[in-house]
Amino acid sequence: MRDERAPFHRHLRVYEHRAHTVLELRGEIDLVSATEIGPLLDRFTGRPGARVVIDLRPVEFFDCSGLRLLQRARVRVQDGGGRVFLVCTHPLTLRVLKVTGLSRLLPAHPSLDAALARSEAASGSL
Repeated sequence: MRDERAPFHRHLRVYEHRAHTVLELRGEIDLVSATEIGPLLDRFTGRPGARVVIDLRPVEFFDCSGLRLLQRARVRVQDGGGRVFLVCTHPLTLRVLKVTGLSRLLPAHPSLDAALARSEAASGSL
């Protein structure tokens, strides 16, 4: 994967870790921030064969706009033949994911290492 750095954004940090692109969302993810970071997420989730981890641990507030971002990222990555993993530990966000059913489609892992262990296990079973 070529090195294409995202411009600095207060709600998004993008970095590579163990052959995965980590999209770390931060702060309050609401309608305004989702509108701003959506195009940046699209840049990294639209690549064929993308291996993406979305990390919500630094998120302080997460509403339905954030859910839409997650669902869009999931669909884009999977449509491109890639894999997407979610890291989330915040009880309220986990509850929203469960109530909406998104947790069945995009299960949350407690840490980046746990998500990547799942990725490596899936890769090894092929």
